[in-house]
Formats: sequence, structure tokens, C-alpha cells
Amino acid sequence: MLRYILRRCAYSILIMLGVLILTFTLFRVAAGDPAATVLGKNPSAEELEAMRDQLGSNKPLFFGGWKITEAYSGADFSAGRGVPPGVTASGTVRPSPAGLVLEPGAELRFRRNFERTGVRGEIKPEGVPLTLSESGTEFVLKNDSGKSTVLESVRFFVPTGNWFDSQLADSVRELISFRSTFPYVSFFNFGDTLLTRTPIREVLRDGMVTSLMLMLPIFFGELLTGIVLAMLSAVFRDSWIDRCIMVLSVAGMSVSYLALIIFSQWLLGYYWNLFPVWGWDDWRNLALPVIVGIVSGTGSGVRFYRTVFLNEINKPYLRTAVAKGEPPFQVYFRHLLKNAAIPIITRASTVLPFLFTGSLLLESFFGIPGLGFRGVDALNSSDLQTLKALVILGAFLFVFINLLTDLAYAWVDPRVRPR
Repeated sequence: MLRYILRRCAYSILIMLGVLILTFTLFRVAAGDPAATVLGKNPSAEELEAMRDQLGSNKPLFFGGWKITEAYSGADFSAGRGVPPGVTASGTVRPSPAGLVLEPGAELRFRRNFERTGVRGEIKPEGVPLTLSESGTEFVLKNDSGKSTVLESVRFFVPTGNWFDSQLADSVRELISFRSTFPYVSFFNFGDTLLTRTPIREVLRDGMVTSLMLMLPIFFGELLTGIVLAMLSAVFRDSWIDRCIMVLSVAGMSVSYLALIIFSQWLLGYYWNLFPVWGWDDWRNLALPVIVGIVSGTGSGVRFYRTVFLNEINKPYLRTAVAKGEPPFQVYFRHLLKNAAIPIITRASTVLPFLFTGSLLLESFFGIPGLGFRGVDALNSSDLQTLKALVILGAFLFVFINLLTDLAYAWVDPRVRPR
């Protein structure tokens, strides 16, 4: 058993590394420049530089030993782009689909935006007969080759000397980092939120506690209600009890989650004034969203558990237990429920991560400051650091709960125990 647990833990670590790389790719490559997204329109070069330093987005993706800088105005001339602001051209230059064409004797001057030492320039494509040198407050690029040359881009960077100081390394350090003082290991250190400068770890901790207070009653209420109703439906199959339960479950599945939230707020909150519909003051704020969560999720649970119970109810071991005169309660809750535990655990395990991350709709419509609510706030404010932390936390919870699910299989059913 110990060998099996260690093997599953090793697999989980590999899965987390894969998820980390995928998340890194989505947020660093597909999402574009996070600093420009955060700062909005027309930020100054110095503001852009400071935000990139804070986010680490001016580092190479994997390795390289440099940082991109806005101290001088770089330029991308590919796809027929002309000379941008901050760059002055003299001589004959013209845009083309391949890049900017510099005729013999042409010059480009790249303006300095702010003071920074140790800046170097890089020309693409490499090997073109162009010279780039610093001259006072500018970098000057000259075509002294005597022939036309196509220029794709010019960027400026500052050498750091550390080839492994990269954006991917920062993402790994956010997940786990080591210190020389106690505590020697730190987990989930994602820095601060961009707007309030609150440590993201505190945001995750407070939001997770709130989400658990909301989702735990929903989880257990939906699980117990679904199992009891499904067992009644399976035991009294084809009777009026079975038909009533199935009609109610199908009706519950058919009603939109959003429509159920709005209707319950109007009826139970505004019309009958039984529960508050917004805020986070006391337990009464939890009552209405818990009721909505249980009602909306019970229908699908009843259908699933009923199918599981019907698959088990006619098997020989149950008929033997009935023939031996065991009480119905013991037959159904000791024998039937135990042998149907694996599919029940499987379904429950798919829901467990959302106990920690919360329900986005419920928290948003009822004003409950759980992780779902905080995720919407982060999305509206373009707080990519918080969004990335939520994605990685969700992935970690799924991997960890999947490991616990495999161990639960071995506990409830000896036939699946590893050897």
C-alpha cells in the first residue's frame, strides 16, 4: 500500500508540473503583455518597465540571462509596419511585407525614454550588415553596407548574468520555494494583488474559508438527499413513489441554475422576506444560497444514484441477505450502499475541489466573498496574478483529491487494493 501511495504521489507531482507549464503558457504567451493589460491605455515607458519588473514579464520565458527594457524605444518592423513613434529615420527607408528596408546610408535613431545603465541592443534577423551603437541619449542604427537591407526588429535589453532567472522559474518558485530560515519551505507564494497590494496567499486563505462555509452544507445536503431519494426510487421501482421522485428530479435538472437563483431571491427574499439576498453578516446569509445549491444539484444526483442502485439491487448477495431475514434498513444501508460506494465516491470526488474554490454564480449573486467572487473581481480588474493563483490552486486541488479518491477506492473495496 505504501508503495502504491508513493507511486501515486510521484504521478501527481508530474501532473502538477504539466499543469504549471500549461498555465504558464496560457498566461505568459497567449494572454500577451500582462503589464500593458494592467496599466491600460498609453502608459509611460517607465511605468511599463516598473510593472514588468514587478510581474517578471520582462524576463525570458525559459532561460536567457537578460531582461527586456523600455529605456530605449524598440520597434517591430515585420508585416509591413512603418517607423513607430520614438524612432527617427534619416535617409531612404520604406516598409515591406518582410520588414523595414534600409537603403545604403540610411539611419534609425532610437530615443532614450529614461536613464538606465548597461543597456544593449539586438537586431533581427541576426547577421545583417547593420551597426547599432549608443550615441549620447540615443542608439543609432546605420546601414554602411552599400546595399539594401531588410530589418525585422530591434529590441533593447539589460544582461542579468543568470541564465535560469526566467518567467518559468518564477512560476515554479510561486508554487514552492526554499528559505535559509524557518519555515524553510514556502508554498503558494504568488506575491500581492495588483490593486490592493494584499498578499494573494491571504486572499486565497480567506476566500477558501468562506467558500467552504457555503459549499460544505450544499455538498452534504445534496449527497444525503440524493442518496436517500434514489434509494427510495430504486426500492419502490415503477410505483407512484418512483414516478414522483423521477418527475421532481427531471424538473430540477431542467430549470436553469440562474433562473432558480433569481426566483428564490424574489420569492423567499423579497416577497416573503424570509432570508437576506445579499451580504455576508451572519448564518442567515448562507441559508438561501445553500437551499438553492441543494435543490439545483439534487436532480442529477438522484438520477445517477438511482442507476447505480438499480444495477446492484437484483444481485444475489442482496437476495441472500433478504432470504436470511435481515432487516430492510441493514440490507439497503449496509449491503447495497457499501457495494455502490465506488461510483458514489467517483461522483463526489468531481465536486470536492469546488468546495474550496466556491460556486461562481452563487457567490456573485448573493455577495458572498468566497474564491468564486474574488475570481470575478480579479477578472474585472485584470489582476492576472490572482487569476493565475486561482487556476493553479484549482489544479492542485483536483490532483490531490484524485489521489485521495484512489485511496478511498482501496479502502471501501478490497478487490481494487494494490498489490
